[in-house]
Amino acid sequence: MTDIASITFFLASVLIAAIPLGWWLHTILFAFPERGLLFRLDAWLSTLLVGKRDSGGHSWRQYLGGVLAFNLIGLLALFFMLLLQPLWARGLPAIPWHGALNIAASFVTNTNWQWYAGEVTLHPATQALGLGVQNFLSAACGLAVFAALTRSLMAWTHCGNLWDDVRRSIVFLLLPASLVLACVFVAQGIPQTIDAWMFHDASPQAQNVPLGPVASQVAIKQLGSNGGGFYNVNSSHPLENPTWVTNALQQWALLALPAACVIAFGMALKKPRHGAAIAAAMSVMFVAGAVVMAAGEGQFGSMEGKDVRIGTASSIIWAAATTSASNGSVNAMHSSLTPLAGAVAMANMATGEVIFGGIGSGMYGMVMYVVLTVFLCGLMIGRTPEYQGVKLTANVMWPVVVALLLPTFIIILLVCLAIMVPGASAAVSTTGPHALSEIIYAVLSAVGNNGSAFAGLAAGGPEWTSITTAGMLLGRFGVIVPVMMFAGRAAKAASHQQRSVQLSTEGPLFVTLLIGTIVLVGVLTAAPMFVLGPGADYLLQVVHQ
Repeated sequence: MTDIASITFFLASVLIAAIPLGWWLHTILFAFPERGLLFRLDAWLSTLLVGKRDSGGHSWRQYLGGVLAFNLIGLLALFFMLLLQPLWARGLPAIPWHGALNIAASFVTNTNWQWYAGEVTLHPATQALGLGVQNFLSAACGLAVFAALTRSLMAWTHCGNLWDDVRRSIVFLLLPASLVLACVFVAQGIPQTIDAWMFHDASPQAQNVPLGPVASQVAIKQLGSNGGGFYNVNSSHPLENPTWVTNALQQWALLALPAACVIAFGMALKKPRHGAAIAAAMSVMFVAGAVVMAAGEGQFGSMEGKDVRIGTASSIIWAAATTSASNGSVNAMHSSLTPLAGAVAMANMATGEVIFGGIGSGMYGMVMYVVLTVFLCGLMIGRTPEYQGVKLTANVMWPVVVALLLPTFIIILLVCLAIMVPGASAAVSTTGPHALSEIIYAVLSAVGNNGSAFAGLAAGGPEWTSITTAGMLLGRFGVIVPVMMFAGRAAKAASHQQRSVQLSTEGPLFVTLLIGTIVLVGVLTAAPMFVLGPGADYLLQVVHQ
């Protein structure tokens, strides 16, 4: 009962905060004022950054081209910064090109997969100017694609302006929120310094403790659904998560802005009850998963891999939230989760990270499921399916199907590749079903742009960096491309006048149908992997109990 109460209280705090945050997100993305102080400040920033004010609308092709070019430039800039780090940061090891490409792809795709120990591999300046900057840019990119998709369902004749969306997301949301949260973290004891090391006089021997801009990195890693920690063990480190206050705030920040996207979506469509129905579906799936994880830990669990300061209940809530939010940060080692809890974490990622999901990315993925649900139900009742006045023809629907099924195809392909390639299969730290679980989890995490790991996989070799780099890039942009194609086709096909009685997208029936679609399409397509990995591991544990 204590675990259920903790889960309920946590989710309630997220949903309550999502209402004002969703209103503000709606303001900066869909209802930005055309006069006043906010408008003048934005106009000044636009002129300062690009030399002129350009708020012209972009077509879906222009918007998509801007997104791809923007991320390619960021990928190359971070890649060369990492390769050249030894030239100006003496004493740090050289990063191989495949490792540098993996890190660059990781942070550009909002995955923050880390095969390295950040405190001994990267200079604090690299962490702040390279990884930290990309944390803001990748989160803003997710919000921008979400905004473009939403506008296609709002009778807009264009997708908006990409540069306006990115700038406003950073300046008016991510930056101030991160600044406030970082100040609270500093007050709680999380370091924020440009010093590379601190000399700690501890008995019986003195030791060096790595320091750097930790608080600022932690703030944006949580708010932006990034997840990459300054330290190797992420938020299990006592300097990255020193008190119960920082633990609670970091957990809350995992889901706060993704949940706000749902509220902003309902407000933008002028259908708050539709947004509430989507939030309800997400909440039911989150609570169900967290309760199953708590039950699994209660049956076989121990304190292995968990921080004694934090305890089991908070570790379970964090694990459920971080795999639901495509965040990837951890305060406990997921390899130490029981097979049942580990299977739920994998299932959360297999949905395409839409149980709240990443900031922006979770919501545009969920809209694909909403459209598919409406389409299937419309066919079953013999009516022409429509959503927001968009007639769901084959021409409109095929990008939806690609966006939902392509990640699963990539996951299965890369898991098979990881098993067949000797260097990749040898990187696991155990044998039997748990070894397969390590491989499956790593691929799910990469393709789902999550970034967490089972913490037993040596993923720094060229085989695994190549596999995860491909998974991260395809998982991110292999979904963004069809989402933007759907946005363009939906805007063109929309009449925004309902032609016949359609399935209500509000109320318990729609919530149930939406959850069923997500489970059938997202989770069950990957079910054979779960049976061979955590399923077999669970049976072995029962036998040996």
